[in-house]
Amino acid sequence: MRVVVLGATGNVGTAVVESLAADPAVTSILGVARRLPNRHVAKTEWASADVRTDDLAALFQGADAVVHLAWLIQPTHRPDVTWAANAIGSARVLDAVAAAGVPALAYASSVGAYSPRRDDRPVTESWPTDGWPEAGYMREKAYVERLLDTFEQRYPACRVVRLRPGFIFQRGAASGQRRLFAGPLLPNRLVRPELLPVLPLVRELLFQVVHADDVADAFRLAVTRPVSGPFNIAAEPLLDPARLGELFDARPARLPTKLVRTALAAAWHLRLIPVPPQLFDGFLRIPVLDTTRAHIDLGWQPRFSSLDALRELVDGLRTYAAIDTPPLARHAGGPLRIHEFTSGVGGADPVDLATSRRS
Repeated sequence: MRVVVLGATGNVGTAVVESLAADPAVTSILGVARRLPNRHVAKTEWASADVRTDDLAALFQGADAVVHLAWLIQPTHRPDVTWAANAIGSARVLDAVAAAGVPALAYASSVGAYSPRRDDRPVTESWPTDGWPEAGYMREKAYVERLLDTFEQRYPACRVVRLRPGFIFQRGAASGQRRLFAGPLLPNRLVRPELLPVLPLVRELLFQVVHADDVADAFRLAVTRPVSGPFNIAAEPLLDPARLGELFDARPARLPTKLVRTALAAAWHLRLIPVPPQLFDGFLRIPVLDTTRAHIDLGWQPRFSSLDALRELVDGLRTYAAIDTPPLARHAGGPLRIHEFTSGVGGADPVDLATSRRS
């Protein structure tokens, strides 16, 4: 079996390539990314391509499956850029899958594609996927769900799997995720649970986490088993203020949601953080995922708890953990994080800026 992985150098992509390479059913892998990594993985060759502009059908020729992970979270101050990559780029991926006659497609959707929750009861895969329209990330995830609906109707011979995971963490991706979500002002060495006697949180906080290796295993199963349709992917336990207080050995202190939202909005507009307030609004409304179908139909079971995955992220932030790929490298933001500042903190991808200056 030959598998093409788009977005093969990111948080999920690095783990997916490793998981596929370890499966005897997979004979060869083509890892596709905008910037080629300097790493060797068994059975794997690499190709540079951008889903927005390059000929993808040529890369998909002879593939038994395509795993679509390519996605831009930044720049949040340039929604035209993320739309071109995520919405238009995904449409081009689907067109190329059809043109190359690929028999299977596995796509990385998200809990963010789901419509806002009404209560804390877990939702199955039948919950509406209209996202939170004010947040670009969620709006684009919902839009691709509609593209897939149309694609499945037009090309019923192609087996389509949609994985909808919760928040995905691993130790080695900590440096990359710090750039995407916290920005250059976060002092890594101060990310220590023992320094937090009080943990300031909002009351509505409720979310699920899953380890990147477990998500990768779900994609491996989606590719190698005759399954189709959507699957919720998340680990236990569910994380709320009380559980986070236990994890960090700190007393949760509830902050007014409006105050936190106002502070985040001000920081984003001042280019101090890369995450817009609309994403915070959507985050507080994401539903709890029922993962029964993934356990029964996909045969998936997580090896890591949500607490394990979150501990890895925290430890990775403190120790500057990284993976040797362009988006996850420790110094991708430049010396003293200079490219993160000069990119406008949410105004451009600092890794693209660093790459263009080296070329």
